[in-house]
Amino acid sequence: MSMIITKDGTEIYYKDWGSGQPVVFSHGWPLNADAWESQMVYLASRGYRCIAPDRRGHGRSSQPWNGNDMDTYADDLSELIEKLNLNGAALVGHSTGGGEVARYIGRHGSKRVIKAVLVGAVTPLMLKTDANPGGLPIETFDSIRAGVAADRSQFFKDLTTPFFGANRPGAKVSQGICDAFWFQGMQGGLKNELDCIKAFSETDFTGDLKKFNIPTLIIHGGDDQIVPIGASAHASSKLIRSAKLKVYQGAPHGLPWTHRDEFNADLLAFLNM
Repeated sequence: MSMIITKDGTEIYYKDWGSGQPVVFSHGWPLNADAWESQMVYLASRGYRCIAPDRRGHGRSSQPWNGNDMDTYADDLSELIEKLNLNGAALVGHSTGGGEVARYIGRHGSKRVIKAVLVGAVTPLMLKTDANPGGLPIETFDSIRAGVAADRSQFFKDLTTPFFGANRPGAKVSQGICDAFWFQGMQGGLKNELDCIKAFSETDFTGDLKKFNIPTLIIHGGDDQIVPIGASAHASSKLIRSAKLKVYQGAPHGLPWTHRDEFNADLLAFLNM
């Protein structure tokens, strides 16, 4: 397997498919790089080098007790980009991965990056505060923690319903997609996935988004039941200079799966610009 070892000794697994301009994918919680396979095959078949790591504590990467926070996730991503000597890369982040991309640019700049795509991203802040009244209350995330700690296998199975919008009239979500989500989630470490809930919900990315100085495409499902569009995509689009926002009307949080063809085409068009 392809691995790098970070400065704190964590092994980070990554996929590296194709050749050409690099596109680096950051996955959502509690998934891994397999979540991006459709996009990677599509783009690698069209002249792009597609790279997708498993975040520390997730998938095939090792499960360190410490470092399950956005600063370290971003530093891990930086180490991968540096060790592969990537230049002129596009970063694509879904959900928690969108926060990882934002924090990477906030901490490491854009010297190796020329474009960014935030999909259903947790930016700028998911938690409801006095300054962020459109966020979700802390009790929402406490409930997620409790569910994962008590029976994460069942919790992940139940989560597929709102994640893919399977509870909406006319939804066509296969059992296979739901099973893949569950399988990816179960590959991660319990401690790592619990810590990541705090990382994706309580990290404020406002300052990071203000540092974006590259073309950025924001894509969000209009019926996202996981990351509310108002406090995320709409707010992020106001903080990033020259960001382009595209809303998929009626689409769920898991739109890279449910709206794969449209999403892949939009990715390709943005990368070709």
